[in-house]
Amino acid sequence: MQLETYISDLLYRYDCVTIPNFGAFLTNRVSAKIHASTHTFYPPKKVLSFNEQLQNNDGLLANYIAEVEKIPYLVAVEKISKHIKSIKSSLTEGETIHFKSIGDVLLNTEGKIVFTPSQHINYLTDAFGLSHFNATHVQRKVLQPKVETAEPNAPLIFTPEKRSNPWLKYAAAAVIILGLGGYGSVNYYNGTIEDHNQMAQQKATKQLDAKVQEATFIISNPLPAATFTIEKQMGNYHVVAGAFRIEANSDKKVNQLKDLGYKARKIGVNRYGLHEVVYSSYETRSEAQRALYGIKKTHNKDAWLLVKDLDK
Repeated sequence: MQLETYISDLLYRYDCVTIPNFGAFLTNRVSAKIHASTHTFYPPKKVLSFNEQLQNNDGLLANYIAEVEKIPYLVAVEKISKHIKSIKSSLTEGETIHFKSIGDVLLNTEGKIVFTPSQHINYLTDAFGLSHFNATHVQRKVLQPKVETAEPNAPLIFTPEKRSNPWLKYAAAAVIILGLGGYGSVNYYNGTIEDHNQMAQQKATKQLDAKVQEATFIISNPLPAATFTIEKQMGNYHVVAGAFRIEANSDKKVNQLKDLGYKARKIGVNRYGLHEVVYSSYETRSEAQRALYGIKKTHNKDAWLLVKDLDK
């Protein structure tokens, strides 16, 4: 009997698998971790342990064996009992029992079961396909700042003073006077242009106001106001004509029903993403059921009643 195979299958789906009159294998989920010294990344997993105190038959293992081997439940319980008696006999003689993909079991000097879990199987289905890996050390280059060599000081060269011509002084004064006159002329010219622009803008504004006043129309014979009365459908009881994946088809169905005299409309999209079309909506269930009976009898036997508050 391949008892360890059945136990291993159940450990993927359950956190506790009890072997009657022997003990229970337990799983405890641990998060992913990083080994600081080896830089190894380990994925999340289920850690196996064994509890000798849990020996009552919960039916999980026996039911699974009965289902797989197509045998009665009591027969499966008997097969487990015989196999456990054989295991206990081997442990008493000092042997180590190896449960494939689970771990090793042996008795210590005090006669207690000692369990060493296997490290080759990860029973956490969320981490299926993940394995540990080592990360390479990243070598980081430290960039040293470059110091530019300062430019040597340029030698100071003194040039002896040359006497200037007195006529150059008068020429320089004339240039200054002409510059000040030109600056004043520019300011005067700019001010004149600004005043002109402001006056032109005011004139254009007055002309625009006059044109607007001339363009005012007075309708001596206005059309009478048209008043439309739209009947709003109320009620939480709806006779459904159908639900459509494509909204254009639901619009087409509404138009067809309106041509037949029904107060058809769309009431929105249901949780399946379908556009619902109803013949009409009613305040009370009795009104809706009477209408549904007539529609089933004369128009659509597949129509059905929907109770839905459209205001929510």
